[in-house]
Amino acid sequence: MPKIFDQWRTRSPCYNDSHHEWADTVRRFVEREINPHIDSWERAGMVPRELHRKAAAVGLLGLGFPEEYGGISDGVDRFHGLVTGVELAQVGAGGLLASLMIHGVALPPVVAAGSPALKQRGVPAVLAGEKIIALGVTEPSGGSDVAALRTRAERRGDCYIVNGSKTFITSGMRADYYVVAVRTGGPGARGISLLLLEKGMKGFTQTPLEKMGWHCSDTATLYFEDVEVPVENLIGEEGGAFRGLMANFNGERVGIASSSNAFAMVCLEEALEWARERETFGTRLNQNQAIRHKFSEMSRQIFATQAWVDRACESVMRGRDDAGEIALLKIQGTRTLEYCARESAQILGGASYLRGCKIERIYREVRPNVIAGGAEEIMLDLAAKQLGYV
Repeated sequence: MPKIFDQWRTRSPCYNDSHHEWADTVRRFVEREINPHIDSWERAGMVPRELHRKAAAVGLLGLGFPEEYGGISDGVDRFHGLVTGVELAQVGAGGLLASLMIHGVALPPVVAAGSPALKQRGVPAVLAGEKIIALGVTEPSGGSDVAALRTRAERRGDCYIVNGSKTFITSGMRADYYVVAVRTGGPGARGISLLLLEKGMKGFTQTPLEKMGWHCSDTATLYFEDVEVPVENLIGEEGGAFRGLMANFNGERVGIASSSNAFAMVCLEEALEWARERETFGTRLNQNQAIRHKFSEMSRQIFATQAWVDRACESVMRGRDDAGEIALLKIQGTRTLEYCARESAQILGGASYLRGCKIERIYREVRPNVIAGGAEEIMLDLAAKQLGYV
C-alpha cells in the first residue's frame, strides 16, 4: 500500500473499521480485475461490459442504493463512496472511474423521483451490471449553463417528442439508458424536466468523440430527431427537475474533489518512487533540497484538501448541503491535482512524457476534472453568490 494512502486512511477521524474493510475489498478488486488490463482498455477506448457485472458482484455498483432494487444501504454512508473513488484512483486512469461509476450521477434522479414502475424497470438492471446508464445534461450551446438548455420535449398525447442534442456524454456510446434533461416549459430553470430515453429509440443516435485523456471512457454526442418517449418515462414532475439536478451536481462535485485529490496522491507516490531510485550528479534525486520541497508542498496541499473533503462529506451527511462551499472545494481538489501532476512530471523529467507512466496519463486528464461538474469560473461565481458576496 502506498505510504500516502496509508497516512490518509489511518489519520482521518472520519473513517471507521467498516470504511477500512470496504477499502480492502475495493483494492483487491482493483488488483485482480483492473490493474492487469487497464492499458489494453485505454487502447481499446472503453472498458468491457463484463467489468460492470464483476463490479456489481462485489458490491461496487450497488453501494449506497436501496436494497429493494439490489443495492447495499445498511450501514453504508457517504464516506464509503469516497473510499471507493480513492481506491479506484490508484489505477491512475480517470476514464476508468468515470466509465465504471457513471451510474453514481445518472441513477440517483431515477431513484429519487422516478415512478415505481420506472424504478423497477431500470434500477435493478443497472445495479446488477447488466445495463449501463448515462446522464445527458450538457449541450453544444450551453456548457455549464444548465438553465439555458435547448433540447425540447413537447407533449403529444401519451408521448413526448424530443428534439435537440447533448454532448460530452460519458458512456454515451455504450449506455442502454439515458437520463436526459429537456425543456418542457418556458425559458429558465422552471421549464426543465428529466426523461429516461433508451438506446434504439427511433430518431435517437450517437457519435463518438475522441479525447486527449479518459481514453477508456467512451464519450459521445447525442442527437434527438423527433424521438418519441412514453409519458411514463418522465422522471419526477414536469418542469421540476432543476433543483434535483443542482443537488445531484453537489454530490458529483464532492466526488470530483475527492478523486482529484486521490489522483494527486498517485502522482506523488510515483514521483517519490522514482526519486528514491534515480541518481543525478552522484546522489539520489530525493536527496536534493529542491526535490524534497516539492514533495513537502504536494503533501501539504493533499492533506489540506482531504481534510476539507472529509468536512464537506460529514456536513452533507448531517443534512447541510452548502453549495457555495462545495463549489470552492471542487476548485481546491482540482487545483491540488493540477499542481501535483505538474510537479511530479517535473521530477520524472522526460520519463513522465512516455506512455505507461501513471503521471503521464493523469497529467493529460487534469482538464476534464476541472471542467466536469461545473467549470472553475462558474464555481467561483456560484460560491460568491451563495456566500453572500454579491
